[in-house]
Amino acid sequence: MNQAILITYRDQDSLSEAKELCTAADYNVAHIIKQEFLKRAKFGITASKIDEIKELISTIKPDVIIFDEILKPSQNYNLASELKMEVLDRESLILEIFESRASSAESKLQVKLAQLRYEMSRAKEKVRLSKMGEQPGFMGIGQFEVDVYYNDIKHRMNTTKSKLKKAGKQRELHRKGRERIGFKTISLAGYTSAGKTTLFNSLTGEEKEKSPQLFTTLTTTTRRVEIEKEICLISDTVGFISKLPAYMIDAFKSTLEELLYTDIILVIIDIKDDFSQLEKKFQSCFSTLMELAVDKSKMIFVLNKAEEIDMDEIKEKAEYIELDDTKRWIAISAKTGKNLNELKKLIKSSMENTTITKSNGVKTI
Repeated sequence: MNQAILITYRDQDSLSEAKELCTAADYNVAHIIKQEFLKRAKFGITASKIDEIKELISTIKPDVIIFDEILKPSQNYNLASELKMEVLDRESLILEIFESRASSAESKLQVKLAQLRYEMSRAKEKVRLSKMGEQPGFMGIGQFEVDVYYNDIKHRMNTTKSKLKKAGKQRELHRKGRERIGFKTISLAGYTSAGKTTLFNSLTGEEKEKSPQLFTTLTTTTRRVEIEKEICLISDTVGFISKLPAYMIDAFKSTLEELLYTDIILVIIDIKDDFSQLEKKFQSCFSTLMELAVDKSKMIFVLNKAEEIDMDEIKEKAEYIELDDTKRWIAISAKTGKNLNELKKLIKSSMENTTITKSNGVKTI
């Protein structure tokens, strides 16, 4: 396992998630530098911290520096040049995890597109530096190669987009085929590691890979499931995470757009999280769904991992994230099966309401 020095925020939520991301990307965190602020103009951190990191590098000899924030290309360039080390920011770390998790042809194309978009932003900085008469720097490219490099990225992006467009058309044909047969569809959404795959397995009897690590699921899996004597189709989707750049969401658009056409969306929430984590993860997930223009009336909020929490605490947490009577929610345990039958009944009644709404031509939110 490669060794890393992690630069992250002081608060426990950020620290925990950053360490989980490092583990998921197969990095052992040898040392953690905690900061209140990671958005200073030149390096993201103060110049005095640079000297401290140089000393740590000489003793720890890490393989990489991981910076738990989205760095501007110039900041990444400045850090890498100053430290003479590879610097992975939050975006590039997530992309490494995506690459290791992608298994289907479509998910590999989606990850490739996200990587190329990330690379494109760095290429623009290399062009700027080259025009200023500077070499593109540590881990950079030659001055005379930069325009060729930039055009090559654009060409590869267009090729990948074209392949994804074909995959999207194929997905649309499958979707229309399901509609003709008359199957109702259910999609699972939620923050990564909320327990989507565990619930998927519990409802379908599948043994799909599950893990406490982030982003276990990148490839959408669809299976049959019986809901109150009606055969439906249920799909597991990629998990969301805070500070996920728009271009990454856009890269997975052909997969995530299934959420626009599904009959019911189960938004899985880890109710074991403390109030601070719960709010952060819920807002990140909900805002992503809103960015995708998902219909709120299709959502059922599933408070998972409720096997060891009393109902008073569950209600308090539900109120904290504003799950009132206008937002349908239920507390379950995908692990033990607690309230799964009640969840199925809620799905069934929600589907019937959706059918009535469609037949009346009225949209309710």
